[in-house]
Amino acid sequence: MLRLVHIALLLGMSVAQGNNAADAYALKAGVLSPVMAAPDLTLQGTDGKALTLERFRGKVVLLAFGFSSCGEVCPITLATLAGARKKLGEDATRVQVLYVTVDPERDDAERMKRFLASFDGSFIGGVGTRAQIDAAQKSYGVSSTKKVYADGNYTIGHSSSIYMIDRAGGLKAVMPYGHTVEDFVHDLKILLRQ
Repeated sequence: MLRLVHIALLLGMSVAQGNNAADAYALKAGVLSPVMAAPDLTLQGTDGKALTLERFRGKVVLLAFGFSSCGEVCPITLATLAGARKKLGEDATRVQVLYVTVDPERDDAERMKRFLASFDGSFIGGVGTRAQIDAAQKSYGVSSTKKVYADGNYTIGHSSSIYMIDRAGGLKAVMPYGHTVEDFVHDLKILLRQ
């Protein structure tokens, strides 16, 4: 009887260890299943080239939407993504952050380029006409609402999740706003191994 208890305990430990190992390979972001092809973009990049996902095949792409005049969520998101790239070390060259404006009336390529460079010089912004930006937002289910103040200034409330696109161009996962640098590093290491 004691031997059966001992075997049962060993099996239980083995299962528990298996779960811990599985957790190490589970993404922190919400995984999309089945993985579908990420909707492509038809925008102008702040690097002077057409911004399409095809350009970045072989890299993990972190795609987010925001604007350069944002005073709250956008700077935190970009600082988090920059921190994750820094912690990745040499692997950071295999990760591309794309940041599409939701404010094409103010965000031209030069303004977005300066804004993004203040976080990480490798970040590429996506700009375009209102119709192009609307199409990009629609393809990712991104909503935005413009709030105009009495003095004519405005702000924009917008969806703030980060879309994680694998090296083959599949929309693999969505990371909600508020996750840590460590969560991104964890997920990026997994996506880079796949």
